[in-house]
Amino acid sequence: MKKVAILASLAGALIMTAYAGNTTKNETAVATTEVAAPAKGRVYNAVIEKSEVKWNGKKVTGEHSGTIGVKSGNLVINKNKVTGGKFVIDMNSITVTDITDPEYNGKLVGHLKSDDFFSVEKHPTATFEIKALAPIAKAAAGKPNYKVNGLLTIKGITKPVQFPATITVKDGVATAKADVTVNRAQYDVKYGSESFFGSLGDKAIMDDFTVSFNVTAKQ
Repeated sequence: MKKVAILASLAGALIMTAYAGNTTKNETAVATTEVAAPAKGRVYNAVIEKSEVKWNGKKVTGEHSGTIGVKSGNLVINKNKVTGGKFVIDMNSITVTDITDPEYNGKLVGHLKSDDFFSVEKHPTATFEIKALAPIAKAAAGKPNYKVNGLLTIKGITKPVQFPATITVKDGVATAKADVTVNRAQYDVKYGSESFFGSLGDKAIMDDFTVSFNVTAKQ
């Protein structure tokens, strides 16, 4: 999983070889010293076919990876700088890309959608909303050039997240890429988590998983 930011969602999210639920809406406010709210500027809408979200989760005995679709989203641009944005992730679109056996693949996808993990029937979308951005001084070309603060909602639970992102705006097109580490235990995704069940030996699944965003938006 390696690619980008802002979303969403999302997402997705998301994921690994198993996770689960609760509810705690908009908790702690994220530091918003760099960007006034609401963000001012022009809205650039996400180009769905050019935006992707990947996930990777690890367990003691291995790892799994896959994708999640961006349902909708936008970035707010003011003077060629991103000042805000929000993305919605389609949790029903979760795929597993590292398993070639159709039966095993389908079982894992179904498990991830179940109440053991993301309770997709009850919570069909995840969201990510940008609350503040700060430029990273002397960022090298192609490297993260912004620190992003936002709110990530999974299973109806909203938590603040922070991560570096590579953002460009040129000729009416904005792109944002980031790798975001998400602690699933904060979103009540319990399956295989030693945070909830104590030592599980080789049955344990890591709480942290990675969501990689690569988002394109246009005027």
